[in-house]
Amino acid sequence: MRSLLMRSPVIVAASWIGTYILIALLPLLLLLVYPAPEDKGFWIDFSVALGFIGLAMMALQFALTARINRIEASYGVDIILQFHRYISLVAFALILIHPLILFVAQPETLQLLNFFTAPWRARMAVLATLALIALVVTTIWRQQLKIPYEPWRTSHGIFAVLAVSLGLGHAIGVGNYLGLFWKSVLWTGIALIALWLLVYVRLVKPWFMLKKPYLVEEVRPERGNVWTLALRPIGHKGFCFEPGQFAWITLDISPFRMREHPFSMSSNGDNLERIEFSIKALGDFTNTIKDVAPGTKAFLDGPYGVFTTERYEDSAGFVLIAGGIGITPMMSILLTASKRKDERPYLLIYASKKWEDITFREELNELQQKLDLKIIHVLREPPEDWSGETGYVDKELLQRYIPKRRGTRQYLICAAPKMMEQVELALHQLDVPPTNIHMEHFNLV
Repeated sequence: MRSLLMRSPVIVAASWIGTYILIALLPLLLLLVYPAPEDKGFWIDFSVALGFIGLAMMALQFALTARINRIEASYGVDIILQFHRYISLVAFALILIHPLILFVAQPETLQLLNFFTAPWRARMAVLATLALIALVVTTIWRQQLKIPYEPWRTSHGIFAVLAVSLGLGHAIGVGNYLGLFWKSVLWTGIALIALWLLVYVRLVKPWFMLKKPYLVEEVRPERGNVWTLALRPIGHKGFCFEPGQFAWITLDISPFRMREHPFSMSSNGDNLERIEFSIKALGDFTNTIKDVAPGTKAFLDGPYGVFTTERYEDSAGFVLIAGGIGITPMMSILLTASKRKDERPYLLIYASKKWEDITFREELNELQQKLDLKIIHVLREPPEDWSGETGYVDKELLQRYIPKRRGTRQYLICAAPKMMEQVELALHQLDVPPTNIHMEHFNLV
């Protein structure tokens, strides 16, 4: 019974949340250990507590973005990055509220804002706050400010390091709560661990990637302005992946350049000798895929993701709901199931704009001969002789096709955000258990 609980994704995910809260609060609790700080009144102590919690949360941000496999396997990178974005705003608010309370409770502290006359500990606080403001502003309004992704990513790391290190310097300089040597060492250790995680992501992980290169073996066109990039490992065995997972690709440059892009694998997860990514030409980078020459060197960081059927071996079957290029992870799932001779039923509901745009149309038809697979195409602009489903994947359409015993299946959705929201809501209205609904988001950057 205990082993089953430990393998439950819900239990594991909940344990990581508990761990996060404990780590965020533990440094603050340790500050209260003897000798007790001088009593400066409730509002001053409350202000200091907010500052320390915010600083601890900022340090934890480095762990959230380090792509640590054990954490990522509990939630998926997309959920972790969403949490990273939202919790950054919480930490930002706590850190800003910290001095505002001080200014109200002790108006004389306003003079510390004079950068030229203030002590160095106050200057560090001002600089840390400015770095944090710059980090938040350039992240939230990156597209409006027209900051390219690669320069933004570099500056994002620099601002984060400055905010945490200067914030720690400010706390040590004030000294009221870090007067004991061991307390200063504790917080310095937290900052060093955060810095090491950044070094790991920017230097150590690219070094490992450099040792395991891939070569582009083929670039072939698919329907729907999609191009399949086939890679083979050079000098190593490659890696197996769970069907539905993704990896970060670096093409034709050193992995130390940090110009990487996430894409789902579309090939059989058990084939170590060839990994395929099917990429729709939608932006600056994806529009260049068709021009990649065979023999181009590539590097992979992966696999990542929990959007996979591998976690649900006891499921009686699967309902796959895809929109457009969201078919990519579904193709990997179906190909792998076919190679393994999976006898369970699969239902694929696939929304596309036009019949001519249906990516993997012929390949999916072939898979129907090898799997217990039913495909429902939904077209927004159907041809005149079309007799199938049209419009959008809504509650009425789902009700016609999904099993009556809703809880016997796992439901995997990959599409544009608006479609995923509508499908998720419809499945809830059709009494599909929330734990049986799984979604993969496109936007990770």
